[in-house]
Amino acid sequence: MSEGTFVMNRHLRKAVVVTAAITAGLLMTACQNDSTSTDSSSSTSSSKSRSDSSDTSSDSSSGKEGSAAVANNASNSKSGVSGTFENGTVAYLAPGKYIVTVPGQTDQQFFVAEDTLVYGAGTICGDAQLTGTQRCSLDELEAATDNGDVPADVTMKNGIATVVTERPGTEQGSGSGKGVSGTWLGAVKYLAPGKFTVSDMKGTEQQFFVAEDTLVYGAGTICGDAQLTGTQRCSLDELEAAAQKGLTAEVELTDGIATTIIEDH
Repeated sequence: MSEGTFVMNRHLRKAVVVTAAITAGLLMTACQNDSTSTDSSSSTSSSKSRSDSSDTSSDSSSGKEGSAAVANNASNSKSGVSGTFENGTVAYLAPGKYIVTVPGQTDQQFFVAEDTLVYGAGTICGDAQLTGTQRCSLDELEAATDNGDVPADVTMKNGIATVVTERPGTEQGSGSGKGVSGTWLGAVKYLAPGKFTVSDMKGTEQQFFVAEDTLVYGAGTICGDAQLTGTQRCSLDELEAAAQKGLTAEVELTDGIATTIIEDH
Protein backbone atom coordinates (compact mmCIF):
# COMPACT_ATOMS: atom_id res chain seq x y z
CA MET A 1 0.00 0.00 0.00
CA SER A 2 1.35 3.37 -0.96
CA GLU A 3 1.90 6.06 1.59
CA GLY A 4 -0.80 8.24 0.00
CA THR A 5 -3.37 5.50 0.19
CA PHE A 6 -2.58 4.87 3.87
CA VAL A 7 -2.99 8.54 4.73
CA MET A 8 -6.31 8.69 2.91
CA ASN A 9 -7.65 5.65 4.74
CA ARG A 10 -6.59 7.09 8.10
CA HIS A 11 -8.45 10.36 7.39
CA LEU A 12 -11.51 8.42 6.31
CA ARG A 13 -11.57 6.42 9.58
CA LYS A 14 -11.26 9.63 11.62
CA ALA A 15 -14.16 11.16 9.73
CA VAL A 16 -16.30 8.10 10.40
CA VAL A 17 -15.41 8.17 14.11
CA VAL A 18 -16.14 11.89 14.38
CA THR A 19 -19.44 11.47 12.52
CA ALA A 20 -20.44 8.62 14.82
CA ALA A 21 -19.55 10.67 17.88
CA ILE A 22 -21.57 13.64 16.66
CA THR A 23 -24.54 11.40 15.86
CA ALA A 24 -24.35 9.80 19.28
CA GLY A 25 -24.18 13.19 20.91
CA LEU A 26 -27.22 14.41 19.02
CA LEU A 27 -29.17 11.29 19.99
CA MET A 28 -28.27 11.70 23.66
CA THR A 29 -29.28 15.40 23.61
CA ALA A 30 -32.61 14.53 22.01
CA CYS A 31 -33.25 11.86 24.61
CA GLN A 32 -32.38 14.24 27.43
CA ASN A 33 -34.69 16.92 25.97
CA ASP A 34 -37.54 14.43 25.70
CA SER A 35 -36.91 13.30 29.26
CA THR A 36 -36.74 16.86 30.54
CA SER A 37 -39.91 17.76 28.70
CA THR A 38 -41.70 14.72 30.09
CA ASP A 39 -40.43 15.41 33.60
CA SER A 40 -41.40 19.06 33.32
CA SER A 41 -44.87 18.19 32.06
CA SER A 42 -45.27 15.59 34.78
CA SER A 43 -44.04 18.05 37.38
CA THR A 44 -46.41 20.76 36.11
CA SER A 45 -49.33 18.31 36.11
CA SER A 46 -48.44 17.10 39.59
CA SER A 47 -48.08 20.66 40.82
CA LYS A 48 -51.47 21.60 39.34
CA SER A 49 -53.02 18.50 40.89
CA ARG A 50 -51.59 19.41 44.28
CA SER A 51 -52.78 22.98 43.82
CA ASP A 52 -56.30 21.87 42.90
CA SER A 53 -56.34 19.47 45.80
CA SER A 54 -55.10 22.19 48.12
CA ASP A 55 -57.79 24.60 46.90
CA THR A 56 -60.52 22.01 47.37
CA SER A 57 -59.25 21.16 50.83
CA SER A 58 -59.06 24.84 51.71
CA ASP A 59 -62.62 25.46 50.55
CA SER A 60 -63.91 22.47 52.48
CA SER A 61 -62.02 23.48 55.59
CA SER A 62 -63.26 27.05 55.26
CA GLY A 63 -66.88 25.84 55.07
CA LYS A 64 -66.54 23.75 58.20
CA GLU A 65 -64.83 26.52 60.08
CA GLY A 66 -67.59 28.93 59.02
CA SER A 67 -70.33 26.64 60.35
CA ALA A 68 -68.44 26.11 63.57
CA ALA A 69 -67.96 29.84 63.98
CA VAL A 70 -71.68 30.48 63.53
CA ALA A 71 -72.51 27.76 66.05
CA ASN A 72 -70.01 29.15 68.54
CA ASN A 73 -71.27 32.69 68.10
CA ALA A 74 -74.85 31.57 68.69
CA SER A 75 -73.84 29.50 71.70
CA ASN A 76 -71.64 32.15 73.26
CA SER A 77 -73.85 35.15 72.49
CA LYS A 78 -74.34 37.43 75.49
CA SER A 79 -76.56 39.94 73.73
CA GLY A 80 -79.83 38.39 74.92
CA VAL A 81 -81.78 39.71 77.90
CA SER A 82 -81.61 37.99 81.28
CA GLY A 83 -84.09 38.36 84.13
CA THR A 84 -87.58 37.43 85.31
CA PHE A 85 -90.74 38.95 83.84
CA GLU A 86 -93.65 38.53 86.24
CA ASN A 87 -97.37 39.18 85.82
CA GLY A 88 -96.98 39.11 82.06
CA THR A 89 -98.70 37.46 79.14
CA VAL A 90 -96.95 35.24 76.63
CA ALA A 91 -97.79 35.24 72.92
CA TYR A 92 -96.54 33.02 70.09
CA LEU A 93 -94.51 34.65 67.29
CA ALA A 94 -92.85 31.82 65.34
CA PRO A 95 -91.58 28.27 66.01
CA GLY A 96 -89.49 28.53 69.16
CA LYS A 97 -89.99 32.30 69.41
CA TYR A 98 -92.33 34.16 71.77
CA ILE A 99 -92.95 37.56 73.34
CA VAL A 100 -93.85 38.40 76.92
CA THR A 101 -95.80 41.56 77.72
CA VAL A 102 -95.69 43.05 81.21
CA PRO A 103 -97.76 46.16 82.04
CA GLY A 104 -95.55 49.23 82.27
CA GLN A 105 -92.56 47.50 80.65
CA THR A 106 -91.27 47.09 77.13
CA ASP A 107 -92.38 43.89 75.40
CA GLN A 108 -89.58 41.32 75.43
CA GLN A 109 -89.06 38.67 72.78
CA PHE A 110 -87.44 35.39 73.76
CA PHE A 111 -86.66 31.89 72.52
CA VAL A 112 -87.19 28.46 74.05
CA ALA A 113 -84.71 25.58 74.10
CA GLU A 114 -84.97 21.85 74.63
CA ASP A 115 -84.22 22.28 78.32
CA THR A 116 -86.75 25.10 78.87
CA LEU A 117 -89.06 24.16 81.75
CA VAL A 118 -92.76 24.83 81.07
CA TYR A 119 -95.47 24.61 83.74
CA GLY A 120 -99.19 24.86 83.09
CA ALA A 121 -102.22 25.57 85.25
CA GLY A 122 -105.03 24.57 82.93
CA THR A 123 -104.36 26.55 79.75
CA ILE A 124 -100.98 25.34 78.55
CA CYS A 125 -101.62 21.92 80.05
CA GLY A 126 -102.81 20.37 83.28
CA ASP A 127 -106.05 20.61 85.21
CA ALA A 128 -107.25 24.01 86.37
CA GLN A 129 -109.16 22.34 89.19
CA LEU A 130 -105.94 21.15 90.78
CA THR A 131 -103.72 23.26 93.00
CA GLY A 132 -100.37 24.29 91.61
CA THR A 133 -98.94 23.67 88.15
CA GLN A 134 -98.05 20.68 86.02
CA ARG A 135 -95.06 20.11 83.75
CA CYS A 136 -95.90 20.78 80.06
CA SER A 137 -94.16 20.21 76.73
CA LEU A 138 -92.90 22.86 74.31
CA ASP A 139 -95.55 21.71 71.82
CA GLU A 140 -98.27 22.38 74.39
CA LEU A 141 -96.82 25.84 75.05
CA GLU A 142 -96.86 26.62 71.34
CA ALA A 143 -100.41 25.36 70.86
CA ALA A 144 -101.74 27.32 73.84
CA THR A 145 -100.06 30.62 72.95
CA ASP A 146 -100.95 30.25 69.28
CA ASN A 147 -104.62 30.31 70.30
CA GLY A 148 -104.24 33.44 72.44
CA ASP A 149 -102.09 35.14 75.04
CA VAL A 150 -101.37 33.10 78.15
CA PRO A 151 -100.79 34.77 81.55
CA ALA A 152 -97.38 33.55 82.63
CA ASP A 153 -94.12 34.45 84.34
CA VAL A 154 -90.95 34.02 82.27
CA THR A 155 -87.39 33.66 83.50
CA MET A 156 -84.77 33.99 80.77
CA LYS A 157 -81.01 33.94 80.36
CA ASN A 158 -79.33 35.54 77.34
CA GLY A 159 -82.68 35.80 75.58
CA ILE A 160 -83.60 32.13 76.08
CA ALA A 161 -86.32 31.10 78.52
CA THR A 162 -85.23 28.81 81.30
CA VAL A 163 -88.69 28.64 82.93
CA VAL A 164 -92.18 29.56 81.68
CA THR A 165 -94.84 29.29 84.40
CA GLU A 166 -98.52 29.83 83.68
CA ARG A 167 -100.38 31.80 86.30
CA PRO A 168 -103.51 30.12 87.63
CA GLY A 169 -106.64 31.29 85.83
CA THR A 170 -110.37 31.62 86.38
CA GLU A 171 -111.17 28.21 87.76
CA GLN A 172 -108.52 28.40 90.44
CA GLY A 173 -110.02 31.58 91.87
CA SER A 174 -108.30 34.48 93.50
CA GLY A 175 -105.56 34.50 96.07
CA SER A 176 -102.84 33.09 93.83
CA GLY A 177 -100.67 36.07 94.76
CA LYS A 178 -99.28 36.32 91.21
CA GLY A 179 -101.86 38.37 89.29
CA VAL A 180 -102.24 42.14 88.97
CA SER A 181 -104.40 44.04 91.44
CA GLY A 182 -105.96 47.47 90.97
CA THR A 183 -108.78 49.35 89.23
CA TRP A 184 -108.93 50.13 85.49
CA LEU A 185 -111.44 52.23 83.57
CA GLY A 186 -111.47 51.71 79.82
CA ALA A 187 -112.52 49.56 76.89
CA VAL A 188 -113.20 45.94 77.76
CA LYS A 189 -112.54 43.31 75.06
CA TYR A 190 -113.26 39.60 74.92
CA LEU A 191 -110.29 37.26 74.32
CA ALA A 192 -111.47 33.76 75.20
CA PRO A 193 -113.99 32.13 77.52
CA GLY A 194 -113.45 33.75 80.93
CA LYS A 195 -110.59 35.91 79.59
CA PHE A 196 -110.71 39.64 78.80
CA THR A 197 -108.60 42.79 78.50
CA VAL A 198 -109.19 46.31 79.75
CA SER A 199 -107.39 49.30 78.20
CA ASP A 200 -106.63 52.48 80.08
CA MET A 201 -106.66 56.01 78.63
CA LYS A 202 -103.08 55.55 77.39
CA GLY A 203 -104.02 52.44 75.43
CA THR A 204 -102.17 50.04 77.75
CA GLU A 205 -104.01 46.73 77.91
CA GLN A 206 -104.34 44.59 81.00
CA GLN A 207 -105.54 41.03 80.69
CA PHE A 208 -107.76 39.56 83.37
CA PHE A 209 -110.01 36.63 84.15
CA VAL A 210 -113.48 36.37 85.59
CA ALA A 211 -114.69 33.92 88.21
CA GLU A 212 -118.08 32.62 89.27
CA ASP A 213 -118.21 35.22 92.03
CA THR A 214 -117.25 38.15 89.78
CA LEU A 215 -119.91 40.87 90.14
CA VAL A 216 -121.05 42.37 86.82
CA TYR A 217 -123.29 45.42 86.57
CA GLY A 218 -124.79 46.78 83.36
CA ALA A 219 -126.36 50.05 82.35
CA GLY A 220 -127.92 49.16 79.02
CA THR A 221 -125.04 47.58 77.11
CA ILE A 222 -124.12 44.51 79.15
CA CYS A 223 -127.65 44.20 80.39
CA GLY A 224 -130.39 46.40 81.88
CA ASP A 225 -132.17 49.47 80.56
CA ALA A 226 -130.18 52.56 79.60
CA GLN A 227 -133.24 54.68 80.33
CA LEU A 228 -133.22 53.73 83.97
CA THR A 229 -131.02 55.27 86.63
CA GLY A 230 -128.24 53.17 88.05
CA THR A 231 -127.08 49.71 87.06
CA GLN A 232 -128.46 46.22 87.12
CA ARG A 233 -126.79 42.92 87.98
CA CYS A 234 -125.75 40.97 84.84
CA SER A 235 -124.52 37.48 84.12
CA LEU A 236 -121.06 36.43 82.87
CA ASP A 237 -122.64 35.30 79.59
CA GLU A 238 -124.10 38.77 79.09
CA LEU A 239 -120.67 40.29 79.83
CA GLU A 240 -119.03 38.04 77.23
CA ALA A 241 -121.60 38.88 74.55
CA ALA A 242 -121.27 42.63 75.21
CA ALA A 243 -117.45 42.56 75.31
CA GLN A 244 -117.35 40.91 71.90
CA LYS A 245 -119.16 43.95 70.51
CA GLY A 246 -117.27 46.46 72.64
CA LEU A 247 -118.02 48.30 75.87
CA THR A 248 -116.48 50.64 78.42
CA ALA A 249 -116.39 49.65 82.06
CA GLU A 250 -114.61 50.02 85.36
CA VAL A 251 -112.80 46.81 86.27
CA GLU A 252 -111.47 46.04 89.73
CA LEU A 253 -108.87 43.26 89.82
CA THR A 254 -107.41 41.18 92.62
CA ASP A 255 -104.53 38.89 91.65
CA GLY A 256 -105.49 39.14 88.00
CA ILE A 257 -109.13 38.20 88.51
CA ALA A 258 -112.00 40.66 88.27
CA THR A 259 -113.95 41.07 91.46
CA THR A 260 -116.26 43.77 90.08
CA ILE A 261 -117.06 45.02 86.56
CA ILE A 262 -119.31 48.08 86.32
CA GLU A 263 -120.40 49.34 82.92
CA ASP A 264 -119.58 53.00 82.37
CA HIS A 265 -122.71 55.07 81.81
